[in-house]
Amino acid sequence: MKNSTTRRSAIMALAAAATSTTQRIASAEPKQTPATTAPDSQFAEHEILMLVFPQFTALDLIGPQHVFALLGPSYRTRLVWKNKDVLQSDTGIPIQPTMTFDECPRTPSIIFVPGGTDGTVAAIEDPDVRRFLSDVGSKANYVTSVCTGSLILGAAGLLKGYKATSHWLALRHLERFGATPVSERVVQDRNRITGAGVTAGIDFALTLASQLQNDDYAKSIQLMMEYDPKPPFDSGNPKAAPAASVQMLEAMTVPFHADVESAASRVKLQ
Repeated sequence: MKNSTTRRSAIMALAAAATSTTQRIASAEPKQTPATTAPDSQFAEHEILMLVFPQFTALDLIGPQHVFALLGPSYRTRLVWKNKDVLQSDTGIPIQPTMTFDECPRTPSIIFVPGGTDGTVAAIEDPDVRRFLSDVGSKANYVTSVCTGSLILGAAGLLKGYKATSHWLALRHLERFGATPVSERVVQDRNRITGAGVTAGIDFALTLASQLQNDDYAKSIQLMMEYDPKPPFDSGNPKAAPAASVQMLEAMTVPFHADVESAASRVKLQ
């Protein structure tokens, strides 16, 4: 591979064969995701708005963003927040938003929300965040999240009457926002697609990529990422993990549960 070959051009080459085999089908059937109608030429055909906020979990976002970046030139990913000041993730990673709420297209192809703990609670209670998500979410082709980002979607009124998932420790809180909790890695209910905790972000994004393009294209992205997880321990969910680990994490997150409950109650009163 030439040094000038980028990851994006590599995935286009990997997916070329897969795309060509489905061209006749694609031309005969309507696209699942219609083009975003952008009032300004500065916007791409398909805009992906990824919310960032102080103290969010970076890995919730980075896995999906990597997949989205490989979807092709008609897709453009934006990191959106109230302003463009550098903010920090919950593990101290500095993140630079690339677009403000006011600058965003109002009819994106995808709206995505990552999770966190303290950052999630603050976002739930932030009226600007809820108002922005409610506005663009009502017009987006896909409304999505990973981890406790689904609680933020719920607070914005975007999951009422929908099935959804979240981090296993936060799953029960979805009911407070009118959603039906489902303990699965990725849950899709109509145009709502939610991923479970943190690492489920890649599974979620590949699921969405297969719908935006096709299965073979998504498989090529997976291969490009060499996403073939074989963790050293079978401890990635509460059913498989040692009871002591489950109990420890449940004890550690008691304050988080109380904060979410309080935030949900206050949001209902607003």
